[in-house]
Amino acid sequence: MNKVREVEVVVIGAGQAGLAAAYHLRRTGFEPDRDAVVLDHSPGPGGAWQFRWPSLTFGKVHGMHALPGMELTGADPARPSAEVVREYFDRYERTFDLRVRRPVDVRAVREGTGGRLLVETSDGTWSTRALINATGTWDRPFWPRYPGQETFRGRQLHTAQYTGPEEFAGQRVVVVGGGASGTQHLLELAPYAAATTWVTRRPPVFREGPFDQDAGRAAVAMVEDRVRQGLPPSSVVSVTGLPLNDAMRQGLADGVLDRQPMFDRITPEGVEWLGEGRRVAADVILWATGFRAALDHLAPLRLREPGGGIRVEGTRAVADARIHLVGYGPSASTIGANRAGRAAVRDIRRLLAQEAIAA
Repeated sequence: MNKVREVEVVVIGAGQAGLAAAYHLRRTGFEPDRDAVVLDHSPGPGGAWQFRWPSLTFGKVHGMHALPGMELTGADPARPSAEVVREYFDRYERTFDLRVRRPVDVRAVREGTGGRLLVETSDGTWSTRALINATGTWDRPFWPRYPGQETFRGRQLHTAQYTGPEEFAGQRVVVVGGGASGTQHLLELAPYAAATTWVTRRPPVFREGPFDQDAGRAAVAMVEDRVRQGLPPSSVVSVTGLPLNDAMRQGLADGVLDRQPMFDRITPEGVEWLGEGRRVAADVILWATGFRAALDHLAPLRLREPGGGIRVEGTRAVADARIHLVGYGPSASTIGANRAGRAAVRDIRRLLAQEAIAA
């Protein structure tokens, strides 16, 4: 039987939020491996960025903020973002000696003894006094269900499986989803596909001008309110809108971004709107329908509220002060993840100090 290893803090995930938390742990005296451990299931550095499609170049990325303590400078905007961020994260981990353990799959987090948590993984079990969960969403692509979906004779794929527009040459593609990924896919696909059709549940809202601090605070406040109530976090675009840049304007002018309401059912040959008696033939349905928080490993702790989410104040799970969720809800952005990592470490230091006094 494998020995249970004891640490003060376990960080699950080494994307932006996890690395920010690991940096602040290191900076405030938590020694890697002795006091804290960072577990990541990915094959290498880069978080979810390493899986992005090659045509998503760094110059197309919206709002990529540097990790704390080290700027990202001199990046070629024409290079794939996956390469740029992977190299940056790798350099960051080595510069601050964060010693990320990978690939390690976290299977479950359970209640241990003496007020500790047990983190069961593919590389053994850790006993910890506090947990920072930074698992993001990439591993949980959301696939909506529609009548007739199983009858479709063409190909269905999700954004998580998208590798670039070339594979859709000469095909009729229905893109489902009103977020940034959906519009990016459409703009890329249009020169290659025989035809594209864009469908969304709600009319898209395009945002003119810069996204200033007041708008940012208002958007964060809306997401914070949801997680405070124990509801699943909403998507970023649902509260910020889509930035109306030059590429978007051209797409609107060319008719590529001609949004259609959500279809009623999927047929073997395509999609159908029953009320209108209208059909669109398709070879491919591309579901750009977002992701959900990857939190299944926390299920044994029963943190979920009746609304389906985990109730969070700041980064702390309301039901268990030992658990912090970073990159979740209002901190699910690169700048939000940085701040959340620092806040979680500050609260955990306070918690552990209080426990030490009580003991």
